[in-house]
Amino acid sequence: MCGISGILSFNNTAPEENAIQRMMDKLVHRGPDSGGMYKDGPVILGHRRLAIIDLSSKANQPLVDAASGLVVVFNGTIYNYRELREELKLMGYQFNSDGDTEAIVKAYHAWGDDCVKRLSGMFAFAIWDSNKKELFIARDRMGIKPLYYSNTDSRFQFASTLQALITTGDVDTTIDAVAMHHQFTLHAVVPAPRTILNGVKKLEPGSYMKIDQHGKIVVKKYWTLNATRPHDRSQKARSEEEWVELIHTALRRSVERRKVIADVPVGILLSGGLDSSLLVGLLSEAGTEKILTFSIGFEDTPEESGSEFVYSDKVVERFDTEHTKVHIPNAEVLARLPEAIDHMSEPMFGQDAVAFYMLAEQVSKEVKVVQSGQGADEVFGGYFWYPQMQQERGSDLHRFSSHYFDRHHDEFLEMVSEEYRGDDYTSTLIEKLLVESKGETFLDKVLHMDVTTLIVDDPVKRVDNMTMAWGLEARVPFLDQEVVELAAQMPPELKLKSGGKFPLKSIARGLIPDEVIDRPKGYFPMPALKYVRGEFYDFMKTILQSSACQQRGLYHPAYVAKLLNSPEDHMTPLQGSKLWHLALLECWLQRNVDVVTN
Repeated sequence: MCGISGILSFNNTAPEENAIQRMMDKLVHRGPDSGGMYKDGPVILGHRRLAIIDLSSKANQPLVDAASGLVVVFNGTIYNYRELREELKLMGYQFNSDGDTEAIVKAYHAWGDDCVKRLSGMFAFAIWDSNKKELFIARDRMGIKPLYYSNTDSRFQFASTLQALITTGDVDTTIDAVAMHHQFTLHAVVPAPRTILNGVKKLEPGSYMKIDQHGKIVVKKYWTLNATRPHDRSQKARSEEEWVELIHTALRRSVERRKVIADVPVGILLSGGLDSSLLVGLLSEAGTEKILTFSIGFEDTPEESGSEFVYSDKVVERFDTEHTKVHIPNAEVLARLPEAIDHMSEPMFGQDAVAFYMLAEQVSKEVKVVQSGQGADEVFGGYFWYPQMQQERGSDLHRFSSHYFDRHHDEFLEMVSEEYRGDDYTSTLIEKLLVESKGETFLDKVLHMDVTTLIVDDPVKRVDNMTMAWGLEARVPFLDQEVVELAAQMPPELKLKSGGKFPLKSIARGLIPDEVIDRPKGYFPMPALKYVRGEFYDFMKTILQSSACQQRGLYHPAYVAKLLNSPEDHMTPLQGSKLWHLALLECWLQRNVDVVTN
């Protein structure tokens, strides 16, 4: 896991070395172990390394393959790199290191653009071909690893974070009105290629891009998810038991692979819920004897408990894990919130971001790699709104938006200033995505869109940003390609059975404690930030009444005043604070954009 950056200048000009250095300085937290730079005419590449596989200097980057004239910078982990190396060796390739980075550059030389189809894992990388003077960048199928870029008449540049990218100064940091509509409608999800800033884009998951020295760009999608079932009459429909066994086998293989593909210890973020607890159980089932687990909890409030230790403790006891329990005072949560916002590559409304940030801080003192349960709810239908949508009548768009949109278009128009009032961009996008999914049923379409689009820029991005803030690599077994593709073809009614995630509950039964399986679904408890009152309210009020916010003029003053007068009366259908949404975006802009541009 690392931080990558690069600049390709057009018109036969050489990029400035200090520009790439500024980007690398912003990426040190993602790669604290070492850094490197490569220059060749119009291109300059930067890399910050977090050493996970092949800890020697031979695996440092940028990695130059002199024989082919290729240079690579890479962020991520390739889980099938050992098999690729053996195949490439049979083709005559020789290796100078023992890591997965060199397997990528050799694979690109052997198979060209199609090399990405052979890679199993999470990745964002760039390869410079010094012979063709061409840059190739690619992102993994599920968008687990980020890849931001900007393109102007004079140069193309990319980085692992938005903050690193805009340090070059050659980026338009004005607000994208379409992205802002998505931001406030889809829980801060702005689907690729857009970001909240006009001049910053992100490569779509499952895609690659080629840029030559003259600025010509070609983008291609190399993977799409199939959300339909086979219709070959010669094939017998799978039984419930067969589906569960297939998922069990694929998931166990996914968890084990993410444990063994590392030259450092790998832990598990144990929340006390079904998903992370099942990861522990599957590792034990696969024969792992020493399992490292980590949990976090906060102070209780009169309304709710601040931890799920009562459940995570049962898993620890069952499997005798080497457990670290982190308890955070509520007073510390708000104090650390600005730090977490500084590490958001894009503004995120999920209040549990600071929890992941503070947990990662403690976990990174013990290990460099953890497994996390993100993706299980989207892949296996675990959220409460799925059956609600299923029962709703009307068009696909209506059935989805009624239970998911944070605010509808009329309220958005009331919220923003005249400059940002436009069409109902989000409804148009969601309608398009539902059609493009080609799912057999409405729920097939929703889950397809969730897994390929919405999850990418919400929980997946949140976990990557908050763990990598401390140089901690997070691996997500539920988003393994094999697991996701199997689940996408499973009948949706099977996923929703028994209150959702039926296959996972079936696998877990008898493996982990029943109390964890049968408990009501929980969410990361963050009492200090959940209730819009006290110091949290004061924090938001100060931001929204600041001179910077007034001068920026994103919001209509009357709407802000209405929310400030009775914040807990203005919650989204999924119980998010609308006041927090406004304050978070403004705070993010002040801390991540204004400090660079002013």
